Amino acid sequence: FAANSVSFAGPVRKREKHQQKRIEQGVQSGQLTSREAKHLEKGEARIENERERMLKDGKLTPKEAKKLTHDQNVLSKKIYHEKHDNQVREGVTPE
Repeated sequence: FAANSVSFAGPVRKREKHQQKRIEQGVQSGQLTSREAKHLEKGEARIENERERMLKDGKLTPKEAKKLTHDQNVLSKKIYHEKHDNQVREGVTPE
């Protein structure tokens, strides 16, 4: 069971990196304002810190992985919403 519990950490980290790229892409394309990006980055950092706390004992239990997945789902929806609202970063002309 212990080996299985650590295996949850890989997909969680991979998703963190993917969501980080989505935020960066949103800033570059002008879909995210700097304020929106900063808010999303804070959420991402909170999830990363939570993961690190959970891994202090060297394992990530299925319950902990479920909590992180839920938090990532919430953040993912926020990223989508912020990228698709009508606010445009200053200096970027919408196409």
